[in-house]
Amino acid sequence: MKSKITLLLPFIFICIVAVQAQNEDPHGSAESAITGIISSKINNDTMFDINEFAKDYAEAWCSQNPKKVALFYAEDGSLNINNGTPAVGRAAIAQSAKAFMDAFPDDMIVAFDKLLKTSKGIEFHWTLTGTNTGPNGTGKKVNISGFELWEFDHNGLIKESKGTFDAEEYNKQIKYGI
Repeated sequence: MKSKITLLLPFIFICIVAVQAQNEDPHGSAESAITGIISSKINNDTMFDINEFAKDYAEAWCSQNPKKVALFYAEDGSLNINNGTPAVGRAAIAQSAKAFMDAFPDDMIVAFDKLLKTSKGIEFHWTLTGTNTGPNGTGKKVNISGFELWEFDHNGLIKESKGTFDAEEYNKQIKYGI
C-alpha cells in the first residue's frame, strides 16, 4: 500500500498545483493550469523531468491549441524553423504552431521520438504525421521527422528552439503523399 501511495504523490502534487493555478486565474483557464504545472516542475528541481517536459510538449503540438505550445517557451523565447525568420515571443510562437495545426486540422500527431544531449544543447527529436486537409490542402498524407535544438532559460522554459526538418521532402509529401 505504501508503494502505491508513493507512486501517486507526484500526480497528486501536479493536480493540486493545477487547481491552485486555476484558482489564481479569475477565469480559471486551462492555460494558467498548464503554466502552473510547467512552473512547478521547473522551480522544484526534484520534480523537473526533461523527458516528461518533452512528452508534454509533443502533446501540446497535437492539441490543436497553439497557445499550449507557446506556454513551453519563455515570454521572450524564440522558435526558428529551418533557419527562417525566428518567431519571437509567445504570440509569434503560437502563430508558427498554428500554421502547422491549420495545415493538419484533423489528424496531426507529433510524436516524441527521443532526446539527445549535445554540446550545443538538448535535441528534441520528433515525427509529424497527418493529412494535409487544411485550407488549400492537398489531402495527402505526410510523415516527416526532424528535431529542435533547445536552449533553456533560468526558469527551465525554452529560451531558443532551432527546428530542423527536410523541407524538400516535406513539400514533396504535401504534393504527392507518402
